[in-house]
Amino acid sequence: MDRARLPVSPFLHGHKAEATMENRVTQISREDLEDLREAFNKIDIDNSGYVSDFELQELFREASFSLPGYKVREIVEIFVAGDTNKDEKISFEEFVAIYQELKSKQFSETFKKTITRRDGIRSFGGTSGVSSEGTQHSYSDEEKVAFVNWINKSLAKDPDCQHVLPINPDNESLFTSLRDGILLCKMINLSQPDTIDERVINTKKLTTFKMTENLVLALNSASAIGCTVVNIDAHDLMAGKPHLVLGLLWQIIKVGLFADIEISRNEGLICLLIDGEELDHLMSLSPEELLLRWVNYHLRNAGTDTIRNFSEDIKDSRAYFYLLDQIASHEEREHKMIVKIDMSGLNEHNLDQRAELMLRQAARLDCRQFVSPHDVTSGNSKLNLAFVANLFNMHAGLQKAQINGNDIDTAHIEGESREEKTFRNWINSLGVNPYVNHLYCDLCDGLVILQLYEKVNVPVNWKRVNNPPYPNLGANMKKLENCNYAVELGRDVAHFSLVGIGGENLNEGSPVHTLSLVWQLMRRYTVLVLSDLGDGEKVGDQIILNWVNTTLSQKRKDTQISSFKDKLISTSLPVIDLIDAIAPGTVKWDMVNRGDRGVLKDADKLDNAKYAVSLARKIGARVYALPDDLVEVKPKMVLTLFACLMGHGLKKVNR
Repeated sequence: MDRARLPVSPFLHGHKAEATMENRVTQISREDLEDLREAFNKIDIDNSGYVSDFELQELFREASFSLPGYKVREIVEIFVAGDTNKDEKISFEEFVAIYQELKSKQFSETFKKTITRRDGIRSFGGTSGVSSEGTQHSYSDEEKVAFVNWINKSLAKDPDCQHVLPINPDNESLFTSLRDGILLCKMINLSQPDTIDERVINTKKLTTFKMTENLVLALNSASAIGCTVVNIDAHDLMAGKPHLVLGLLWQIIKVGLFADIEISRNEGLICLLIDGEELDHLMSLSPEELLLRWVNYHLRNAGTDTIRNFSEDIKDSRAYFYLLDQIASHEEREHKMIVKIDMSGLNEHNLDQRAELMLRQAARLDCRQFVSPHDVTSGNSKLNLAFVANLFNMHAGLQKAQINGNDIDTAHIEGESREEKTFRNWINSLGVNPYVNHLYCDLCDGLVILQLYEKVNVPVNWKRVNNPPYPNLGANMKKLENCNYAVELGRDVAHFSLVGIGGENLNEGSPVHTLSLVWQLMRRYTVLVLSDLGDGEKVGDQIILNWVNTTLSQKRKDTQISSFKDKLISTSLPVIDLIDAIAPGTVKWDMVNRGDRGVLKDADKLDNAKYAVSLARKIGARVYALPDDLVEVKPKMVLTLFACLMGHGLKKVNR
């Protein structure tokens, strides 16, 4: 029978490939070759002659050669390392070469790699025959299971997710379920409603290109809500890299869990004030700190010991039993729900069994989420924090705040403004440490501001910086020195306009002065995208404005803007036209409201703005501006949006 001669696999590159092919790799019949071609064509739905590396598992399945997900990822890593074209695409000939080598059972010898599991931690790493550089990553199997169960419950009724739900928590289905981007977009909207205009999500006839668009949309939208996505791209998600997928999912889930854990959105938190404490201090606490106070508030009311953390101190389930009993009793008094918590589980000596009995009581409050009995007894702080946050969101059990028997007037308590939230999300998306929960008090030691300087290419001499822990005496002086240095850098190196701004203003958390500096940092960061036009500080507003109008004119668009204050921007039509100009075919014009004789109602303007912002993120522009910024024509945010689109447009031209 005839035998097929095919190119050498990338796996064998640099290892006397010809001899290897002759002596070691199993040859395949022409009939088998035809079967492989048929399987390949089923996956190559756009007839490009290639499949993407993340489609390899499905291709093997079609070829009746099923492999577990982790094994396919091993193959992909080897292929990418040996892919001389660096196009991350697999031709039919390359697929057959890989198939041949697998059939010859040489793969296990070529790739020295192990996957181990201990205490719920999976590790994966190793080196291939073409690389001496090994990598090692790990992820928690417990976290994967917790996130899968949360996703299954939260999106169970979403019609666009039925093709992947329910996800099996006992295997690696989660990592392949995210590759088309739909589920990720839905999770972002679950955590922060209306972040993504769902009309923009590709849900039909999902080619590789359309899935990539969804993933780009998800990553840019995750960045806009404060998630750090600096070292993640669409390919990482398509490849299902576990540590990156779980890290991003945790950030998205946490944003949603923490959204209402602030006084302006839940005034009952004022009950957590301790004697002599100012309200401003309580408002400055992080969600984690507020949750710990919340638990201890209920534990004190129960007359039992308090806790210091969500790891060691909750392992015996005692605190959880009393917490559940307190919130159930509160809801009974409020006539919201009658659930009697069975406290007999405290008599169980086996801690795993006691945790299970506690979780059965939590289930009666519809709050058995994120933790298993083992997660409780092992003190998994991340999952226990999520468990407590969900419990708070479902059943806070807090009374109306009073002082000396009098109700506290909460009318003057203002929540975070839209501008403050946008700046805070931008800061967090860059991966600063620590995470910024409150814009002013979390920047008052200067450390985050100094990190932002490095993000915008302003060098920082860290030998001049005071780092925590600060001394008990003179702590604020150390923070003030940092703030003075931050102002000095802004004035002398970045050439910011800082008239009337001193280090003491930042140290005191002055909103006006802090916002002024942060805005200039954000503007510089945004225009740094325009690398072809300079180093950021040289790109003036007029250059961006001219580019916008020139691009619109060249593509024969009707819209033009006179400035970033132009009222026409409130319709979002110039933005949508510009997106169509730099990414033709992206806009679905039946989704765009043009109004009666160009006059749009406010609802139609907001509808257009939501569509425009999501489209911008979908084509690859990392936009932090919000739809309301367009409708209200906020010049600062409008500038950043057009600058991001300009940067994206220039990148496309220069490719």
